[in-house]
Amino acid sequence: MNSLADSMKKELQFLKPSDIRAFDEFASQIPDIIKFTMGEPDFATPEHIKAAGIESINNNQTHYAPSNGTIRLREAASDFLNKKYEQNYDPKDEVIITNGATEAIYTSLTSILNPGDKVIIPTPIFPLYIAITILNQATPILVDTSKNDFRLSPEMLKAALDEHGSAVKAVVLNYPSNPTGVAYRQDDLDELANVIRGKNIFTICDEIYSELTYEEKHVSMTKSLREQTILINGVSKSHAMTGWRIGVMCAPREITNELSKVHQFTVTTTSTMTQAAAAEAFKNGFEDGPKMRDKYRERRDYLYAEMTEMGFECAKPEGAFYLFAKIPDGLIQDDKKFIYDLASKAKVAVISGSSFGPGGEGYIRISYAASLESIKTAVGRIKKYVKTNKQR
Repeated sequence: MNSLADSMKKELQFLKPSDIRAFDEFASQIPDIIKFTMGEPDFATPEHIKAAGIESINNNQTHYAPSNGTIRLREAASDFLNKKYEQNYDPKDEVIITNGATEAIYTSLTSILNPGDKVIIPTPIFPLYIAITILNQATPILVDTSKNDFRLSPEMLKAALDEHGSAVKAVVLNYPSNPTGVAYRQDDLDELANVIRGKNIFTICDEIYSELTYEEKHVSMTKSLREQTILINGVSKSHAMTGWRIGVMCAPREITNELSKVHQFTVTTTSTMTQAAAAEAFKNGFEDGPKMRDKYRERRDYLYAEMTEMGFECAKPEGAFYLFAKIPDGLIQDDKKFIYDLASKAKVAVISGSSFGPGGEGYIRISYAASLESIKTAVGRIKKYVKTNKQR
């Protein structure tokens, strides 16, 4: 008799457990390790937001919320997105509150994909999009952007569409990017929109790092191609609320009507008390994100200067809190082997670039969502490692 596991969903055989989390578990066993592995703010959730969550519990708001989210939170999220980025979505029927941005990604891809469809995914990118595409019996078309400063160009997009034709159902954009920190200008997005406008193609825009942009104001594909865009955002990165699990998914109402079905049959609703906290974040936390952003910028500037001086070629982050650095010649060039060697010898943990798809080979991702003191200590260790291990 065959194992029951052999009869499970066949797409699961193409997926491996997250090597990011696997390496993080390995590194966690090393005494005195400094970890720059996980994409999580090191700040505490602001006090006024925590108080709102506590008040909700004390007021016995512990029952089911409406499936698409409390109207108070949907209104607060809609108002926040409008005032911050001029994104206009009706809270009644164009906004869904999800279990983090992760569920929004799952719900959006599951709602639009049929077996045999294809999804254009510019890489390097957070690997979740790839895995969920495969689970939906669709094919990820991975477009290596490393030769174009880690941005998808209109020419790249057109070439992929010409090659794969009508099978393409969606294009994924995540900006500012995990893992590179690269962002887009509005002109860039307008040009990408012109390539797919009028075609039966969705753009799934994950803008979870929108509040953490440095030199320029965040812009959006929703300004370029609202009618074909599913927007994803939330409070995890902007308000240091990863554990509260609140995401926001917006789209034109006829699309939202369909998205809400998958959302409802997947999670029913998100927790009521965390929705109360998120409503407070959106309503009264307009400056929470920028305050954290200024700290991240200080860390970015220090880390970027130090790593480039050591010979690491880096894309200077325009947002988020990641530095994507190319391993210098003379050191181990296999990025997966490099991170284990660095962790073992220097007690500094980073993530391999190849974990994020084509174009990431030979790079490492450093999350600088850590104190400046920790970053300075780690830089000292990396300098010693480079000096000791670099082959002349």
